[in-house]
Amino acid sequence: MPLKRLQLALIHTAVAMTLVPINSTLNRVMIFDLGISKTLFTALAIFPYLLAPIQVAIGSFSDKHPIAGFRRSPYILAGLILCVLGVAVAPQIAVLFSQNFTLGVIMGILAFGAWGMGYNLSAVSYLSLASELSGEEGRGKTVAAMFTVMVIGLIATGISLSRMVTTYDPALLQRAFIIVAASALTLGLTGLFRLEPRAGSSSSPAKADTYTVREMTSAITANPVARIFFVYLLLLLAAILGQDVLLEPFAAQAFGMTLEQTSRIISITNAFTLAAFGIAGFLDGRVKKKYVAQSGNLAALLGFVVIVFSGFTASAAAFYIGITLLGFGTGISTIANLSLMFDLTVPEKVGLYIGAWGFSNGLSRLVGLLMAGVVADLATRLTGSPLSGYLVVFGLEALMLFAAAVMLYRIDVGSFRRSAEDPSFVEKVALAAE
Repeated sequence: MPLKRLQLALIHTAVAMTLVPINSTLNRVMIFDLGISKTLFTALAIFPYLLAPIQVAIGSFSDKHPIAGFRRSPYILAGLILCVLGVAVAPQIAVLFSQNFTLGVIMGILAFGAWGMGYNLSAVSYLSLASELSGEEGRGKTVAAMFTVMVIGLIATGISLSRMVTTYDPALLQRAFIIVAASALTLGLTGLFRLEPRAGSSSSPAKADTYTVREMTSAITANPVARIFFVYLLLLLAAILGQDVLLEPFAAQAFGMTLEQTSRIISITNAFTLAAFGIAGFLDGRVKKKYVAQSGNLAALLGFVVIVFSGFTASAAAFYIGITLLGFGTGISTIANLSLMFDLTVPEKVGLYIGAWGFSNGLSRLVGLLMAGVVADLATRLTGSPLSGYLVVFGLEALMLFAAAVMLYRIDVGSFRRSAEDPSFVEKVALAAE
């Protein structure tokens, strides 16, 4: 099983690393170097989350329709290829936008659509395969290993991109994206090699319960604490994730950072997020979950405040402190809030509630990204200053985190914990990958 865990981790990493060039390099090039609307870029960036509902259909279809005797591998392969194609053609979006806006928009829709479809097709398939191969006892360790390797892969990809594309040049950009795409394809194919047994060669995998959006919505609205937690998650995650496409162009605008320097930002934040997971693991069971969650929330909030301060003072040193706090706070907050999420379930409806919180996660990403682009463009138009657009968004995200921190005190998990079994730290980390 250790070998299969590594193979699954390679697939997960391969898919995740294809997003890095888009969210850490292409966003900076299009928004800062080419002056493309932030709203337009974020509208393209939310494609994967608009397509997320198809995961339910894909999972059900692959259960019933194995290809050449395999339930998951063909769908993982198809998704991986789409992700690789999406990132390989993505640099052409920047070129076309500067030459022919209409063709640029069409190419953007195709590239982001391919990546989004590929992500949803592969993610539901390899997570299902991970569950099937690991069994109930080993699932947590397997997905935790997948997540850890993925973060390391993101750090390495960010560093590699910063060295390959030191300044904006269409040829360099295309070459770097092709290298990332080829690397991802190689890792993914290595992970897939002899990973899944043919259907029928072993007992059929147990089918997980699936729920409709209506059922998940009812689970949230029927319970006052669940309603508060849903809004809390929405505010928290929209704030933390909404900055994802703005940090790099902000660093270029505020501090004149080169493309090489801004491409390293994702490596820095992920390194501190990974370190935070280790600290959260040590605190797990030793400190109350709400205290740990609040410390992470407030660290991320302070990170946004420092980033805003860095913009006003033109201090690159303050900016690095801010993204360090943001990455660290995100890691602590993720683990602690996953603990709360597990608490807000009942044993007979675990899948329903976890599905509801996953729905909140996806909605938060969509809302956060779109909000960031629209607000930044509106603020820039009203003030006439590109820098102010970024600062308004980061300030708004700090306020959202403050509101979430206040709401946390209203969340009482006692009634949910009476008969629920407390999951291990490994299981909490595992869910972060999903």
